[in-house]
Amino acid sequence: MSKNQEYAERYAGFAMEQMHKYGIPASVTLAQGILESSNGQSQLAMKENNHFGIKATVAWIEGGGRYGLYTDDKPDEKFCSYASAGDSYEHHSRFLKENKRYADCFKLAADDYKGWAQGLERAGYATGGNYAANLQRIIEANGLDRYDRMVMETGLAQGEAVTAHYSFPVKRNEFLLVTSPFGMRGDPINPDKQQIHKGIDIQTNREAVLATEDKGKVVAVNLNANTPGGRSVTVEYERADNSKVQVSYHHLEAVGVKTGDTVNAGLQLGVSGNTGTRTTGEHLHLEVKKIHADGTLREVNPAAYLAEIAQKGNIGLQLLSDGKDLLAKFRTQGNEAPAIGPATSPEDWMKKLLSSEDSGIQLNGNDPIMELVMGMFTSLMSLAVQIDGKEQEQQMAAATQAALEKRIDLSPLAPSLESCELVIQGSARPMLHAKDGTGSYSHELTATEMNRLSLILNDTAMPDEGKRQRIGTAVNHILVAERATKSYEQGMEQRGQSDSLQIR
Repeated sequence: MSKNQEYAERYAGFAMEQMHKYGIPASVTLAQGILESSNGQSQLAMKENNHFGIKATVAWIEGGGRYGLYTDDKPDEKFCSYASAGDSYEHHSRFLKENKRYADCFKLAADDYKGWAQGLERAGYATGGNYAANLQRIIEANGLDRYDRMVMETGLAQGEAVTAHYSFPVKRNEFLLVTSPFGMRGDPINPDKQQIHKGIDIQTNREAVLATEDKGKVVAVNLNANTPGGRSVTVEYERADNSKVQVSYHHLEAVGVKTGDTVNAGLQLGVSGNTGTRTTGEHLHLEVKKIHADGTLREVNPAAYLAEIAQKGNIGLQLLSDGKDLLAKFRTQGNEAPAIGPATSPEDWMKKLLSSEDSGIQLNGNDPIMELVMGMFTSLMSLAVQIDGKEQEQQMAAATQAALEKRIDLSPLAPSLESCELVIQGSARPMLHAKDGTGSYSHELTATEMNRLSLILNDTAMPDEGKRQRIGTAVNHILVAERATKSYEQGMEQRGQSDSLQIR
């Protein structure tokens, strides 16, 4: 994926919301953001959240607006500084809407990106030449006009009727991965303590977080990253019985809305992240509260809320945690959720995770080498967790951790070593890392070595105990060869240094 496309996916929600509110094509807004902010990498974008190069006017400063000093046409010019990227997108829209120079643009259709690009150039938005051509090239090369169509097709363009609909908090094709469900758990900061987890943790990767229903009101925004939940947004939805549902999003990297905003389902509220003093890694912590008509408040399992959203919006996604669909028991009126489909074993569950959107490596089986890696990795993981005598639930949790970290502890299979682990790094072949009394070793497995291990793992006639012994022996042989190679290279290096000294 290109940097242009990454930028567009990250900020499309903001651009689509602006199209809904002001009628400016989302494609044009995104193309301007890409061009003006260098895909969000400019100093203005990174330090001031200014994605459109808008300078601070006297009215902006007198109104309490923040600004930064940067050199543009001349040194120390004042540029607007925003609390969030969303504020930058909002101010950009108002800048165009409230400036008479751009009035002709607003007479165009909301999806006429060519007309808008030409209109912005004629009105003098940028001093450089070929501005319209550059915007059009970015839009067409990256297919940004699809965001215009999405807004138009869902009836969200300015002045059109809005049809009530629903959305899950992040986009997925098949399932959302929950790394920590609602209920009692070990405290991630203090593992010796137990705590009530009042929400669910959804695996994310710096991506758009979305409003779940139409006609939501933003009732709280926290921009302080140094609080327990980090940057956060809370959206409130009213119910027919005068009760209210509040949905809160925590640990956000960026917030794109402000208190008092009205949002519709699927519109971007911010970007997921890892902010806050009580987080151990990137994820979205989602909480749901029910406020009854009499004012009493109750914590709600977000899985129950998302089951309701899935039913109302006919959303076919699953909410999976260690191989179980957390929505299932709410669909079946309280029955225990069964393990999903074919993922009834740690090995099957890991394969599902490694081929999912959350794997980070997309092992889809199209590459024979990567298919071999997937099979070997999952089978090794299964053997490694079984030797510890873990219960099924613990094995599934271990599979989740191994798949997300792309790391398996093979020490139980090689007891003669102080430590031994197998790691997948990106799309590269697995690396074997080991330590013994003589030192530490790292070795990238060859196709031949992976084939040898796979033959052992796939031998249906061999009992698991036999496989463990054979795998342990094979791993030791690989490391013996690695030690020999390392010793040889060290010897040659020392010999070269000695020869060099004698020549001198």
